Amino acid sequence: MLTEHTIEVRVRYQETDAQGRVHHANYITYFELARTEMLRAGGFNYKRMEEEGLLLVVRDVQCRYHLPAEFDDLLLVTVKAVKAKGARIELNYEIRRDDEMIVEGSTLLACITREGKPTRIPAVLRMD
Repeated sequence: MLTEHTIEVRVRYQETDAQGRVHHANYITYFELARTEMLRAGGFNYKRMEEEGLLLVVRDVQCRYHLPAEFDDLLLVTVKAVKAKGARIELNYEIRRDDEMIVEGSTLLACITREGKPTRIPAVLRMD
Protein backbone atom coordinates (compact mmCIF):
# COMPACT_ATOMS: atom_id res chain seq x y z
CA MET A 1 0.00 0.00 0.00
CA LEU A 2 1.19 3.49 -0.84
CA THR A 3 1.64 5.16 2.55
CA GLU A 4 1.79 8.86 1.64
CA HIS A 5 0.31 10.97 -1.13
CA THR A 6 -0.21 14.68 -1.83
CA ILE A 7 -2.74 16.31 -4.13
CA GLU A 8 -3.44 19.93 -5.06
CA VAL A 9 -6.90 21.38 -4.51
CA ARG A 10 -7.91 24.80 -5.83
CA VAL A 11 -10.64 26.23 -3.59
CA ARG A 12 -13.78 26.73 -5.66
CA TYR A 13 -16.22 29.55 -5.01
CA GLN A 14 -19.05 27.18 -4.03
CA GLU A 15 -16.85 25.72 -1.26
CA THR A 16 -16.75 29.03 0.59
CA ASP A 17 -19.15 30.64 3.02
CA ALA A 18 -20.49 34.21 3.08
CA GLN A 19 -17.14 35.40 4.47
CA GLY A 20 -15.27 33.98 1.47
CA ARG A 21 -13.61 31.27 3.57
CA VAL A 22 -13.75 27.53 3.03
CA HIS A 23 -16.75 26.13 4.89
CA HIS A 24 -15.47 23.78 7.60
CA ALA A 25 -17.25 20.70 6.20
CA ASN A 26 -15.34 20.93 2.92
CA TYR A 27 -12.06 20.00 4.58
CA ILE A 28 -13.51 16.52 5.17
CA THR A 29 -14.20 16.34 1.42
CA TYR A 30 -10.57 17.30 0.76
CA PHE A 31 -9.50 14.45 3.07
CA GLU A 32 -11.60 12.04 1.02
CA LEU A 33 -10.20 13.32 -2.27
CA ALA A 34 -6.64 12.77 -1.05
CA ARG A 35 -7.46 9.32 0.33
CA THR A 36 -9.13 8.18 -2.89
CA GLU A 37 -6.27 9.49 -5.02
CA MET A 38 -3.69 7.80 -2.78
CA LEU A 39 -5.44 4.46 -3.31
CA ARG A 40 -5.60 5.07 -7.06
CA ALA A 41 -1.93 6.11 -7.23
CA GLY A 42 -1.03 2.91 -5.38
CA GLY A 43 -2.79 0.84 -8.04
CA PHE A 44 -5.83 0.03 -5.92
CA ASN A 45 -9.26 -0.01 -7.54
CA TYR A 46 -11.80 1.07 -4.91
CA LYS A 47 -14.71 0.76 -7.32
CA ARG A 48 -13.84 -2.89 -8.03
CA MET A 49 -13.55 -3.58 -4.28
CA GLU A 50 -17.09 -2.25 -3.81
CA GLU A 51 -18.33 -4.33 -6.74
CA GLU A 52 -16.88 -7.36 -4.93
CA GLY A 53 -18.94 -6.50 -1.84
CA LEU A 54 -16.41 -4.75 0.42
CA LEU A 55 -16.76 -1.17 1.62
CA LEU A 56 -14.44 1.21 3.46
CA VAL A 57 -16.56 3.37 5.74
CA VAL A 58 -15.50 6.28 7.92
CA ARG A 59 -15.80 5.23 11.55
CA ASP A 60 -14.21 8.34 13.03
CA VAL A 61 -13.03 11.69 11.70
CA GLN A 62 -11.17 14.46 13.49
CA CYS A 63 -10.31 17.90 12.18
CA ARG A 64 -8.24 20.67 13.78
CA TYR A 65 -8.47 24.10 12.17
CA HIS A 66 -5.46 26.43 12.29
CA LEU A 67 -6.03 29.08 9.61
CA PRO A 68 -8.78 29.82 7.11
CA ALA A 69 -8.46 29.04 3.41
CA GLU A 70 -10.19 31.27 0.90
CA PHE A 71 -11.58 31.18 -2.60
CA ASP A 72 -8.91 30.45 -5.25
CA ASP A 73 -6.26 29.35 -2.73
CA LEU A 74 -4.13 26.45 -3.94
CA LEU A 75 -3.98 23.90 -1.15
CA LEU A 76 -1.72 20.88 -0.76
CA VAL A 77 -3.54 17.98 0.88
CA THR A 78 -1.28 15.23 2.20
CA VAL A 79 -2.56 11.91 3.48
CA LYS A 80 -0.37 9.45 5.42
CA ALA A 81 -1.32 5.89 6.28
CA VAL A 82 -0.47 5.24 9.93
CA LYS A 83 -1.82 1.74 10.43
CA ALA A 84 -3.67 -0.74 8.21
CA LYS A 85 -4.39 -4.16 9.60
CA GLY A 86 -7.34 -6.23 10.64
CA ALA A 87 -10.48 -4.40 9.58
CA ARG A 88 -9.11 -0.85 10.11
CA ILE A 89 -7.09 1.78 8.32
CA GLU A 90 -5.82 4.83 10.23
CA LEU A 91 -4.89 7.92 8.21
CA ASN A 92 -3.54 11.38 9.06
CA TYR A 93 -3.99 14.49 6.94
CA GLU A 94 -2.37 17.89 6.57
CA ILE A 95 -3.74 20.72 4.46
CA ARG A 96 -1.26 23.49 3.71
CA ARG A 97 -1.17 26.71 1.74
CA ASP A 98 2.48 27.15 0.89
CA ASP A 99 4.21 26.71 4.28
CA GLU A 100 1.13 27.54 6.35
CA MET A 101 -0.71 24.77 8.17
CA ILE A 102 -4.41 25.24 7.49
CA VAL A 103 -5.93 22.02 8.84
CA GLU A 104 -4.76 18.77 10.42
CA GLY A 105 -6.95 15.73 10.79
CA SER A 106 -7.36 12.00 10.88
CA THR A 107 -9.79 9.30 9.87
CA LEU A 108 -10.35 5.76 10.99
CA LEU A 109 -11.81 3.59 8.25
CA ALA A 110 -13.49 0.25 8.81
CA CYS A 111 -13.79 -2.46 6.18
CA ILE A 112 -17.26 -4.01 6.10
CA THR A 113 -19.31 -6.30 3.89
CA ARG A 114 -22.44 -5.05 2.13
CA GLU A 115 -24.35 -6.60 5.03
CA GLY A 116 -22.50 -4.30 7.45
CA LYS A 117 -20.27 -6.95 9.06
CA PRO A 118 -16.63 -6.07 9.81
CA THR A 119 -14.11 -7.94 7.67
CA ARG A 120 -10.36 -7.83 7.06
CA ILE A 121 -9.11 -5.17 4.69
CA PRO A 122 -7.80 -6.52 1.37
CA ALA A 123 -4.21 -7.79 1.53
CA VAL A 124 -3.01 -5.07 -0.87
CA LEU A 125 -4.00 -2.42 1.70
CA ARG A 126 -2.44 -4.02 4.79
CA MET A 127 0.61 -2.65 6.58
CA ASP A 128 1.64 -5.74 8.56
